[in-house]
Order: sequence, then structure tokens, then C-alpha cells
Amino acid sequence: MKAEMTAAVLYGKEDLRLERVAIPQAGAGELVVRVGAALTCGTDLKVYRRGYHAKMLKPPMPFGHELAGVVEEVGAGVTAFKVGDRVVALNSAPCDVCFFCRHGQQNLCEDLLFNNGAYAEFIRIPARIVEKNTLIVPEGVPLEFAALTEPLACVVRGLEESGTRAGDTMVVIGAGPIGLMFMHAAEIAGVEVIAVVKREDQIGAAKLFGAREVVHIGAVPDVVAATRALTPAGRGADIVIEAVAAPATWEWGVDMVRKGGVVNFFGGPPSGTKVKLDTNRLHYGDITLKASFHHTPATCRTAFELVTSGRFKCAEYITGRAGLDEVPAIFAGMMHRNGSARDIKTAVFPAGGPR
Repeated sequence: MKAEMTAAVLYGKEDLRLERVAIPQAGAGELVVRVGAALTCGTDLKVYRRGYHAKMLKPPMPFGHELAGVVEEVGAGVTAFKVGDRVVALNSAPCDVCFFCRHGQQNLCEDLLFNNGAYAEFIRIPARIVEKNTLIVPEGVPLEFAALTEPLACVVRGLEESGTRAGDTMVVIGAGPIGLMFMHAAEIAGVEVIAVVKREDQIGAAKLFGAREVVHIGAVPDVVAATRALTPAGRGADIVIEAVAAPATWEWGVDMVRKGGVVNFFGGPPSGTKVKLDTNRLHYGDITLKASFHHTPATCRTAFELVTSGRFKCAEYITGRAGLDEVPAIFAGMMHRNGSARDIKTAVFPAGGPR
């Protein structure tokens, strides 16, 4: 195997460079995976815009975290995988011994191990992730589809933490990649979905991914009233998912939910952001406010089953294809584009592939 590879390295705010770096080697318990497909992600864009991520990485550091590929090298002691296996390796794994892990909150693990470097020809998978969060991709499932497992696992956990049940009415605020994923996963679970979207061109995408009704913000004088009017008896939604990360939409979520309902603040605004909430409505309405972060090994497996079963619209979700050499330009373009509802995720193929 050659000694060097091409990889995207983040140096700081909007400073992403393609470099020649050493190909990683597998230590004990580890794998080296030849990246078959890596996906662009809203979290990666946020990191690119800010130049860091408090939990996931500090520059300079290899970039990208949604991937699937083929095992190239197997470290000592690894018995569950062999060279040539098609795998999806998640971007983290919990310790399973700390307070939070022992209390069923592995996403809050005090020693949550993250892995980055998906935008590269090869990536090293740490032993803990090999053991807890690496899965064999069935033949016939494209690697770019398998790479959807990580973001979908976060969405699955958000639905589970919100107590989602078939027959519920759910409002999803936001039609970005995660908002659309929430709509589709909820629809698959038998939920009636109402989407709240910013742009007219997002209406079709929301319907494609499962929204029964769509409220276009620019087309109604009162977005909260228009949304509540679409819920049974106008009482509000059983569950509201906020997937925008803005103070106004956090406040809308509380006003759109029914008494006794749940609001999940999935979109995380920057540190220090403040919102104003009606305490009377919260208290006397017996409203539950939640926030969901990341995933667990269990939700990763649930998401993986959704992807590999063919129930999730993977092909429709991946709307762009590119080579590794295009990654810096892709992220620069994501910063300044006007946006299109059909521009959801780009699959990057480091070794070439379906374009």
C-alpha cells in the first residue's frame, strides 16, 4: 500500500485544505478503512463556519465524520472483521462505565470517543468504535446509503426521547437535511407530520419526505396560528421538533405544541443564546421541553436497519456526488449558496465511483 494519501484537513474558520498525509496504520483492536463514500453534513458545515467543535475536534485536524468503506487493514486482536469487509463506522463510541453510560445516557458519556477524517482516502477506526459501533454493510446496499446511518441515528434518538408513537401529530420546524430526515423517519413510524418551512421551494421536499401538510412561513400572516389550525381540533401538535436552531423557532415550538405535549429542541443555537418562553403556558399546560444530542449504539443499529431494509429514501436524500478534490469548494459553496430544497447531502467518493 502506498505511504501517503490525500485528506481534507481543517485549519480554522473557513480554512479547509487538501493535503498529502501519511496513511494511518491499524494498532491493536483497530481497523484501517478505505473510504468508499463520505457525506456532507450540517454539523461539518457549522464546524467549518466556526473553525472548531468543542466536543468533536480542534484544528488542525482531519475533517468529516459520516462514512462507509472497505476494510483495508485489521489490527491485532480484531476477530469480527476481515480485510475486504464493507463497513459503516460511526463517529463515536461511549465508554459504558461512567455515570452517564450506567444511567442509560451513553450520548452524554464523560469519555465519549469521537473520530474524524472521513474526507480522505483512508481512515483509522479506533478500537472502541470497532468494538461498539462498526457494522457490516450488506451486499447490495450502496456505501453512500450506509453512510446515512450516523445522522439518522441522531434523529432516531430524538424521536425515541420525544416519546413518539404511531398516530401522533408532529410538527417539524425546518426543512434542512435534519428536518427532512425527521419528517421521513416520523412518517415511517406512522406519525402525521406537519412541516414548517422557510422557502417555497422546500414545500415539495417536505412532502416527498413525508409531510402531510406544509406551512410556508412567507405565505401566512401568523405561522403559529396557521400551524395549530392543521392539528386535530386546533389543539396543537403532540410533538414539535425544532430543527432550525434559532430563538424565534424555539419560541414557536412552545406555542405550537398541545397541552401535555413535548417540544424537542433538536437544533442547537450558539452558546449564550437566550429565548423567551411563556412560563404560564409551560406550567399550566404541563408541557415537556427536551433537547436531544447525538446518538447511542442502540439508535445506530435502529437507523442502520432503516437504511439497509430499503424503507428509508436514501437515493432521494443524496442529491449530489463529488470527488475528494472538490471538498474545499463544496464547503465554500455551502457557506454562500442561496439554497435549494433539492440540495440535501453530497456524497464524496475519494477513489472515484458513481457520480
